[in-house]
Amino acid sequence: MLTTLGLDAAAESVYRAMLTDPRGGVAELVARLDRPEDEIRDALDVLSELALVQPSAEREGSLRAVSPDIGMEILMARQQAELAAQQQRLEASRAVAAQLIAEYADLRPAASSPGVEQLIGIDRIRDRLARLTRDVTTEVMSFAPGGAQPEAQMRASRPLDEQLLRRGVRMRTLYLSSVRNDQPTVEYASWLAGLGGQVRTVPDLPTRMIITDRSTAVIPVSSDDTGAGAVLLTGQGTLTALCALFESTWAGAQPLGEAAPRDAHGLSPQEATTIVLLAQGHTDEAIAKRLGVSQRTARRIATDLMERLGARSRFEAGVRSVQHGWLPSTPN
Repeated sequence: MLTTLGLDAAAESVYRAMLTDPRGGVAELVARLDRPEDEIRDALDVLSELALVQPSAEREGSLRAVSPDIGMEILMARQQAELAAQQQRLEASRAVAAQLIAEYADLRPAASSPGVEQLIGIDRIRDRLARLTRDVTTEVMSFAPGGAQPEAQMRASRPLDEQLLRRGVRMRTLYLSSVRNDQPTVEYASWLAGLGGQVRTVPDLPTRMIITDRSTAVIPVSSDDTGAGAVLLTGQGTLTALCALFESTWAGAQPLGEAAPRDAHGLSPQEATTIVLLAQGHTDEAIAKRLGVSQRTARRIATDLMERLGARSRFEAGVRSVQHGWLPSTPN
């Protein structure tokens, strides 16, 4: 039951046994749980590292289990700290990707650079993507921002997606959380999953991106007009950074078939992201674009959060978010 809080089954069994029999030692735990002594001692080491067992003041050389109310607070605080650290790593990866994208966005058609191919115009982009998907052998990883996907585009993608999956190509796609409210996109993702594809969602994505076989990436030079131009990247260092960005984002994403979890403060991933964007001074238009929702929806989410915080302005909402522990008190 406590695995979701980072406690494995063996350590949980030992912790429960120590709560039931506070005066029992290692020998009693071995007998009670019918497990090898080294496994019991390993579990005690885990519990000690988590501060769920402490030296007993009454029995020198013995350990005691801390009370469940304190123990659960310790586990939840630790998990929250891990989530915050993961968010920091994700933001760092996004910063690297943003820098790469900014660098390549300044390239001109005549520019020549190793590992970079300019694709100007939607026709050339589509032709190059068609060749890439034809030649892919192992894996396709994609960022698909922009919210609900056009039904015509999803219908057109089905034959190629089916062909790739039946060839044994691994397909992983990240959509924005807002697509959960769009039935055609959900149906398409379910169809994809039925053939072996994997789909997850996150509150926001840094850019549209397709990576094939971990050796080639295609990203637009402008997020506002993805059909205007793109760059095809093959440099090893660049691909390493972009693959790391994808894996970091994928690890923190939620499978589309599962309900999006809320954090320790009761915030959904979309709400938590909105709080960060509000604190950074983004407008409703910018927040809507990042979340893949309408400006009206973005404004409603922001207003609801401000009401929950008792804030009358966005600046005050940022201050109160820090006070409530919704945001770190120091910059990442």
